[in-house]
Formats: sequence, C-alpha cells, structure tokens
Amino acid sequence: MATTSDLSRVTSIVLRFMRTPVLVLITVYAIAILGMVAMPGQDAEGNPMHMSFFHAFYFLTYTATTTGFGELPHTFTNAQRMWAIVCLYSSVVAWIYAIGSIIRVIQNPYFQEAVAGRSFSRGVKRISEPFFIICGFGDTGSLLTRGLNDSGYTAVVIDNDGERIKALALRDYRKTTPGLRADASVPKHLIDAGVKQPNCQAVVALTNDEDINVKIAVMARLLNPSVRVICLASTHRRGEYLEALGRVEIIDPFDAFARWLGTALYAPLLHTLKHWLIGAYSFTLDKPWRPPMGTWILCGYGRMGQSLRNVLLARGVRTMVIDPDMEGAEDIPEEDKVWGYANANTLRKAKVLEAAGVVAATDSDPDNLGILISARSLNPNVCTIVRQSHHENELAFRAADADLIMQPSLITARDILFALISPLIQTLLDHLREHHETVLDNVTHRIETTLGGQPPHLWTVKICDANAPAVTVLRKQRCTVTIGDIMRDPMHRERSLACVPLVLARRQANVVMPDPSQALRARDEVLFCGTRYAERQVGATLKNEYTLQYLVSGMQESRGYIMKWFARRITPRTTTLDG
Repeated sequence: MATTSDLSRVTSIVLRFMRTPVLVLITVYAIAILGMVAMPGQDAEGNPMHMSFFHAFYFLTYTATTTGFGELPHTFTNAQRMWAIVCLYSSVVAWIYAIGSIIRVIQNPYFQEAVAGRSFSRGVKRISEPFFIICGFGDTGSLLTRGLNDSGYTAVVIDNDGERIKALALRDYRKTTPGLRADASVPKHLIDAGVKQPNCQAVVALTNDEDINVKIAVMARLLNPSVRVICLASTHRRGEYLEALGRVEIIDPFDAFARWLGTALYAPLLHTLKHWLIGAYSFTLDKPWRPPMGTWILCGYGRMGQSLRNVLLARGVRTMVIDPDMEGAEDIPEEDKVWGYANANTLRKAKVLEAAGVVAATDSDPDNLGILISARSLNPNVCTIVRQSHHENELAFRAADADLIMQPSLITARDILFALISPLIQTLLDHLREHHETVLDNVTHRIETTLGGQPPHLWTVKICDANAPAVTVLRKQRCTVTIGDIMRDPMHRERSLACVPLVLARRQANVVMPDPSQALRARDEVLFCGTRYAERQVGATLKNEYTLQYLVSGMQESRGYIMKWFARRITPRTTTLDG
C-alpha cells in the first residue's frame, strides 16, 4: 500500500506540472501536421499532390531531433517550405518550454521527496535478511549504524535532517543502508521503513527530541506489537509512561554514563572486558584501566552529575560538587558543595590537591576541556575524566590527554548494540559482576587464549529447524549433540574452532560458561565469542547433517544411493568375517 501511495503521489505531481507543457506540444504538433497536409505540393512529374498525415508526422519528428533527412516524399514547394519554417520555430519554442518544465519538476522538493520515499520503500521491501530501524542519525544513531554494519547486520535509517541522510549515502558501509528524510513519528514513514515486515527485528528511537522518541515508540508498538522497541529517554516521567506500554526498552544515557563510570571504578577488568567484546579496540585485556580511590570532584550537577553522584555514593565514594545553580542538590551537605562555575578558584575550594579524580560533566565540550586544563594545572597527578558531548570534537579531546574520555553517545550506542546483537551478554556480565574477581580472571584468560590475539566476535546460535536443521535431524535419530560437537573443526575433528561458549539460554535457567559436554536441546540459544571464521564454520555445520554426523561420531555416512547400497552390502559381510 505504501508503494502504491508513493507512486500515486509521484504521478500526481508530474501530471500537475506537465499538463500545460504537454498540451502545448500536442497543439503545436497538431497544427503543424494539419498545415503540412493542407499545403499544396507536387510530385516528380509536376502533378499536384498533398502530403499524407504519416509523412507529415514523420517529417516533424526527425526535424525535432535536428537530424534532417531531407524533404519527402517529394521536393517541397515554396509554400510547404514556408510552413516548414513556421513549424520548426514553433516546435523549438514548445520543446524549450516543455524541457524547462521537466527541469522544474525534477528540482521541485516535493517531487524529489516523493521519488526518494518510493525508492526507499522499494529498497526496504527487497531486504530479505533481519534488519533494524534506526530513527535518528545523530551521533548515537550513526555510531549504532556503524556498529551494526561492522557486525554484519542491515540498518534502515530515518532522520528529519536531509544533510544527515546525504551524509549516510557517503559512508563506506559493508551493507546497503537505506535512508529516508522524514519524521519517524509519522506512521506512514515507519511502515515504509518496514516496521510491519516479519524480518524487522527492532525499532530504535534515537532522535534529539525525547518527545518524538516517545511518539516513535508508541507508533511502532501499535503498528507491530511483536517488534522490539528501544527508546532513548532520560526523564522519570517518560520512563514510567513507556514502561506502561509494555515491551518498550528504555535507555537512559545519563544512567548508562554513570553505570559505566561505576563499573570502571570497582570492576576495571569487567569494564575492559565488556568494551573489548563489543569491539572497542582502545581497550586491551592486559592493561585494564584502574582509577584511583578517594574523593571525586563533579564539575556540573545536571542530570549527568546527579546520576554520577548516586552511583558513587552507592559505592561509598565521597563527592564534591561544583555548580552555579545546584538545582536538585538540597540533600547534599554544604561542606560537599562549591557554588560557582568550575574554574581554578572553585577547584581550589573543592580541594583538588587532595582529590583522587575530577569529572568534567557539563554539557559543553569547551567548558569541559577548560575544566580539564585547570585541574591538571593545579594537580598534575589528579585523575581526569572528561565528558565529550559531540563526536566531531574527538581530535580536540584526544589532544587534551585525559585519563578517560566518556562519550554518552558512544556509551549509549554500545549498550544498544549489546542489546540488539547479543542480548545474552548481559547475563554473562551480571554473573561476572556478582562473583569473585578470580572467576573473571579465568574467563578473561580463557577467551584471550582461545582467540590468540584476534579481535573478538559475538554471535548467537538458535537451535531450531530454521537455524540448525542438522541438529534436529540427529536428535530425531536419538543422537545426542553437544556444544563441543558443533565447535569441532570439520577439517580436523579432534581440534576445536577458535570460539568459546559464553551463555547457554534455556527456558528453565541460563548457564554461564557452559561445559562443552552440555547436550543441546530444542529452542536452546548459545552465545559464542570467537572469530568470524569460527562463526561461518559453526553455521555450516548446523545446516549440514552429514558434517555434524561426522563431528559427533567420527564416521562419515554415505550420501549417494549407490554408496548407501554398497554400505548395506558390505556391512553384513564384515560382520560374518569378524564372527
């Protein structure tokens, strides 16, 4: 229906703008043809004759293209030549007028929007693999789209800013990424983006306007109740409203920012492991970042600063707050507050010389860089964490040489990417957070040893008829298939592929770091961490019953009818000889 609507819209615009030019061309050609037929001519013997309608139309057709085949069917008389001159000039004027109208139609923004919408809708309908709808192509949206593409997933983008959609077409994505300039909160545009298609996995609302994000979540929830909806919302009121809708996941960038710092402070190895798994190559497992313990100074007490203080207080860390307004800081003791903008004077009052760290958490990148410079000039040994609000300022922040640069857009994009492509990873992280650090060390060592320095890659295997038909066939034959079996290398059965099972999800309970001897059941889900080569090999094994049979039993079953006949004939003879 959407494609038909777009086609009707394009057709109506073309007809409205081209109606007059077409009528002018038809009128000019009709008069010219009638005139050529009516003009007296003569044949080769000098007998009077008149040109036929076909010859008149043919003559005007090739002269309109400036080809000039000559006079036909006989040499023209002076009257015919005079009328031909009139026809040539009038048709040229008519064609100039028509071509100008065509150019105006092409340049018309409504026409361009209609054509782009129709092309976008048709492109989305051609997507046969699972895809995600990204509403908003700002910093967070562009980072999430890049992450999905790097992970091999297709994204469909809607943004109200035409310049961002133009920039989308220039990105070097591995996957084709359709983009549409439109308001994503309008149901028609969500339908064009494929929200009703069965292979649409999720709708992610990441615009800069939280009210629009809420509208997108509501519309997507109503258009497709089964689709997954993720919404960027930071206020408590919007969060409660979205929770009432059901099946809407809320991402609060400020809470995510605070949790990120809390994990870095008290579980540095877990913090490093999480970002290393998602592909943040600046994090290495051999050198986890360990911030110092002590008093931390929070420069800026907006929603970001409040979330940071709550997380730090829950860990028993004392905080000093510097802010000119102190809105919402009524419960903070006076000795822990410094009124004013963060500068050298207020940093001295906050005892920066004795502080363990300084967090520049305002929403202004220049102010945060200024705070960083002031803190370093007063205490060169203080740990500095700076918030970067805009991704385009990355070079300046790198030059500032902070101990840690925190980008809310990057953190939010990574959290959403985790939730989309590896939802089971949170089960692993929660388990590691609750247990002793030695468990975390063992898990980290096992993953790092298995990968052998190669970058990690996460993927999930679902045991079902569609994704693992080979397992289904063998289970019907009462053959037990384990996790270790599907991890075997088809080229060397005794050798395992470079992958580690992280989580086994079942209806009864989830198993973290399952043993390879664990038998697989229907509807199981296994989260693996390994190389892309290992993913391809595991996927091929799950779809080929003969390969899986060989990996399970060590024997290659005959495939063809002739070989199976020979196998049946040879087996009893072998038994007799053994007897």
